[in-house]
Amino acid sequence: MMGQMILRRAGIGLATLWVVSVLVFAGTEILPGDVAEVMLGQEATPVALENLREKLGLNKPAPVRYLEWLQDMATADLGMSQAGGTSIDKLIGSRLYNTMLLSAIVAAIAVPVSLILGLLAAMFPGSRLDRIITSATLCLISVPEFFIATLLVLILAIQLNWLPAIAYITEFESVWQLLRSLAMPILTLCIVIAAQIIRMTRATVLNVMSSPYIEMAILKGVPRKRIILRHALFNAIGPIVNVIALNLAYLVSGVVIVETIFAYPGLAKLMVDGVQTRDMPLVQTCAMIFCTTYVVLIFVADLAAMMSNPRLRHPK
Repeated sequence: MMGQMILRRAGIGLATLWVVSVLVFAGTEILPGDVAEVMLGQEATPVALENLREKLGLNKPAPVRYLEWLQDMATADLGMSQAGGTSIDKLIGSRLYNTMLLSAIVAAIAVPVSLILGLLAAMFPGSRLDRIITSATLCLISVPEFFIATLLVLILAIQLNWLPAIAYITEFESVWQLLRSLAMPILTLCIVIAAQIIRMTRATVLNVMSSPYIEMAILKGVPRKRIILRHALFNAIGPIVNVIALNLAYLVSGVVIVETIFAYPGLAKLMVDGVQTRDMPLVQTCAMIFCTTYVVLIFVADLAAMMSNPRLRHPK
């Protein structure tokens, strides 16, 4: 039964990726502008444009180009950049590493801190600590990330001169130098995703606390801390893991604004550059990497929810 559910979820994930591939290809096809004209610039004569379109395969029908692109993606052949003429593997390699490095550091800091604060708020509902945490997270969720990033630059980089305003990646002699150079985007992203995880953790645990078996434990005199950590938390894992997975996927694909403000050479900024130069293979590859990240993380979250909840493992 469990194996069938895993295979079913994997099939749904693959079907989702196929649908997304169609939407990505169609979306890039309807973008205004001609990559041949962008590449040739002032030398864009009709004959040169026709020759370049023929060389790039742009004269082929869209369904044929989609099937060829899908086959290349399935075999991990990312092809060549139309704008720069270099391999997409080389363009994406360092950018993907930078994005994964930033995401890993943010996740390692934000997720544990968010879970602890969410559990503390759930342990003492209605207390001053709970009101402070709830009010702070509500304010942070209401503020857009570009405002948070700009405010941090103004205070920490310009006024106090504690941290660099630009995140740079070079050869670091120590972990401290790495963290200091990336401190601004790390702090911004931690604030953005921590608020959502804290609120979801608190709400989910408090919802489980209203269950009959929790009420029975309270009537027996079991301490509230033990009830939350040993009983309520395990049954609240499903929704918490889902919101963590969504925020981790956001760290990979949704940080265009943060990367732009801090000039961080990540994958999302590379995709924006590809859109500006009409480099469709590059844009399509970046989009599929983002979508695959979402699908994989949601698949892992579903597995975690099934493992923690017997009702999902053994549906009626």
